[in-house]
Amino acid sequence: MKIVADANIPFVKECFSSIGRVDVLGGRQITSDSLDGADVLVVRSITEVDEDLLAGNKVRFVGTATIGFDHIDIDFLRDNHIGFASAPGSNANSAAEYVIAGLLDVVRKYDMDLEGKSIGIIGAGNVGGRVAKKCAALGMEVLLNDPPLARQTRDAKYLPLDELFGCDFVTLHTPLTFEGPDKTHHLADERFFKSLRQGCVFVNASRGGVTDSEALTAAIREQRLRAVVLDVWENEPAIDTELLKMVDVGTPHIAGYSLDGKIAGLIMIYKAVCDYFGLRPERNAADFLPEPSVPRVELNQNTGAEQDALLDVVTKVYRIARDDQRLRRILDEPAEKRSAYFDGLRKNYPVRREFHNTEVILEDDTDPLAAKLAGLGFKVKRGK
Repeated sequence: MKIVADANIPFVKECFSSIGRVDVLGGRQITSDSLDGADVLVVRSITEVDEDLLAGNKVRFVGTATIGFDHIDIDFLRDNHIGFASAPGSNANSAAEYVIAGLLDVVRKYDMDLEGKSIGIIGAGNVGGRVAKKCAALGMEVLLNDPPLARQTRDAKYLPLDELFGCDFVTLHTPLTFEGPDKTHHLADERFFKSLRQGCVFVNASRGGVTDSEALTAAIREQRLRAVVLDVWENEPAIDTELLKMVDVGTPHIAGYSLDGKIAGLIMIYKAVCDYFGLRPERNAADFLPEPSVPRVELNQNTGAEQDALLDVVTKVYRIARDDQRLRRILDEPAEKRSAYFDGLRKNYPVRREFHNTEVILEDDTDPLAAKLAGLGFKVKRGK
């Protein structure tokens, strides 16, 4: 069996070599010619998988090690009896932790409090649901909007979109869809931004096309928004560098890029391939996850405010400002090299581990701070 895989998936060759020969290529270097003789294609989000790519090849299974699959022509796969799997939920916790890190960074910058503030979460699935739980643990008022879930569950907690416009924070966690009753392309358009409360903090860590970049730029220029955290961009990798200059936190589509999330996605696709071809899986996540670089943090509860303590712990594990700084260096690149620079940041992304790998040692584990840290996913223990 021949497998062609995106080189940006950690350990993909080591994992899939247990069932066949593996050729790894950059996601944008995967072409129809490179799939000659391939049985399996494993990608991430930057490879467009459609008839142009697959026609004339014998690929029998396509897997994407990502939550979303708007880059996959599902109808073409179905019509041509090609198996398919994605990795729903694999990097959801990573993306949720990114949002928390972004919120904490912004409120520090503007001397704001999260507790008691309202946050509107648009898209309450794998990622949005986790964001909701973490924000609730921080004492925020959480409002949810998710029309498909509203119809499916008839749960009154899923509110109409306009009921979220009065929130202090709004964050997007929807797939990118271009048609139908739940179309999300340019969901955040001119009307959307003009409807938000003055001074709202806006976050997008879903897909770039969910936000109309021109409308967002206008909202920032008109000072409608207090702050913007942006991980995803229209026209990636050729991002709008003028917009980058305007946002408070800008990162290169890496919200879901924790090593834990990447390996979870890898194993989900690996097992799906094994199941499709009737093979016995020989690899699991434990084969590839190293020891965390920050296994333990001792926190002195007698110094500083609670929110400062939360920020201190989070930044010891994940410093979102470093991702922001790395992306801003794109401004020093010649225009013709910026796309390659953006892709390079993603390809060479440093190891980032999730909060659950770190124990936080507190003198008093009954303190409200302990509950908030646990709600973010940290292991909380009482020190001597």
